[in-house]
Amino acid sequence: MNLLKLFIVFFKIGSFTFGGGFAMIPLIKREVVDKQKWVGEKEFFDVISITQSLPGAVAINTSVFLGYKIRGVSGAAFSAVGVTLPSFLCILMIAAFFASIKKLKLVSAVFSGVNPIVVALITTAGIQVAKTIRWDVVNIAIFLLTILFVSILDIHPIIAIITLSMFSIVLKFLRKHYKKKGKQ
Repeated sequence: MNLLKLFIVFFKIGSFTFGGGFAMIPLIKREVVDKQKWVGEKEFFDVISITQSLPGAVAINTSVFLGYKIRGVSGAAFSAVGVTLPSFLCILMIAAFFASIKKLKLVSAVFSGVNPIVVALITTAGIQVAKTIRWDVVNIAIFLLTILFVSILDIHPIIAIITLSMFSIVLKFLRKHYKKKGKQ
């Protein structure tokens, strides 16, 4: 597997995804799991879980992680540049011309049309990740509590992640402890 191909795959992903990292997940999966078969589906979603817990954009973290797994440090670099270069070039062009084009109806229509596409891509990524979760009582509770914390109570996502991760650890520890105790 050569570095140019790795760069091209991630450049293509970066070029055709709007809405940020979570919207890229379905495209990254299609390319690296379904088409290229560089990693399996389970491993891919494990990578997504890991990269979501790290600081930074999920798409960049995922591309770096996968690039490193496939071709080491140089693979990580080529993947990261490939996935970020299209956005950088677009932002550069938009910055140069935005003041003169922002009032055009076509530009406004494009931006408003992209919004539902982004929501659909993020929803698709969520559904794909949800399929890999073992939906036991604890995971369902964490899922519902996350929605409650973030959407209804307006608790910052970082606070929700930390709190609910600790909650999960405690519950799973207690479950394991009582199962051992029951076997004695």
